Amino acid sequence: MAAVAPTLARRIARPGMLPLCSRPQAWGRAARQSPGLPRAPSLLLTQRRAFSNNKILVELDEGSGIATMKLKSPPVNSLSLDFLTEFCISLEKLENNRGCRGVIFTSAIPKIFSSGLDITEMCRKSTEHYAEFWRAVQEMWLRVYGSNMVTVAAINGSSPAGGCLLALSCDYRIMAENPKFSIGLNEAQLGIVAPFWFKDTFVNVVGHRVAERSLQLGCLHSAPEALRIGLVDELVPEEKLQDKAAAVIAQWLALPDHARQLTKSMMRKLVLDRLVAHREEDIQNFISFITKESIQKSLHMYMEMLKKKKG
Repeated sequence: MAAVAPTLARRIARPGMLPLCSRPQAWGRAARQSPGLPRAPSLLLTQRRAFSNNKILVELDEGSGIATMKLKSPPVNSLSLDFLTEFCISLEKLENNRGCRGVIFTSAIPKIFSSGLDITEMCRKSTEHYAEFWRAVQEMWLRVYGSNMVTVAAINGSSPAGGCLLALSCDYRIMAENPKFSIGLNEAQLGIVAPFWFKDTFVNVVGHRVAERSLQLGCLHSAPEALRIGLVDELVPEEKLQDKAAAVIAQWLALPDHARQLTKSMMRKLVLDRLVAHREEDIQNFISFITKESIQKSLHMYMEMLKKKKG
């Protein structure tokens, strides 16, 4: 792990470097063939391998080929630079493991999936820091959205902004049936504009009109509302969330890998290529926007509001 981390961090931070997933394995090399219909994970007496770093816990069931990535960065799984780097390292290890065919993303923290981008990474920092941070955000999305594995989000808590983006990037979204949990791209509420690749991902899931209204108003949708507009695919009781996610991913893995992967590539390649082609421009746009004094004041006020709530 120690040898991998600096390498990936340098790739994320290096200007002009194409992302590791700009040519996802699904369409960049011969796809892995499915060994046949996978049995339900609960029926398999198999070894489970686990590896962990500070903010991510990964468990791989070697019999089913299904991994679970648990976000464990208290208090709210905010997407800091350190978190994003560890996330990409963990996902890269799974991508490079030919025995892993699918991954479930979920949270190890009660009531929260991910609160989204870490606001502290965007307040009163250097231009170089903003560039490194935004490149890491791009890398997370490129890796998940372009993954050759089946990806399922088991959303066991609220998931605003960047947390919603992570869920949107998956192939399938299952949310805990709790009206107190919400999900959405609420950047407009903070005076921030969601970048084009956030928007493109959202539109591809819920459609243009719903996305346009939701983005302009910075809506956070309750779990029932998220199901109604198609932001999530299913609601299940929280105690059944993991079992349901495993069952869904097993159903997807019943198909030959090469056909599923190439279809995924066909559906997502244009959106992925758009960011790859404009990656440095997108970083500069982020820096130009986030360094505006009005935006810095808005973010500072939001942070102060959060401090008062905690107090």
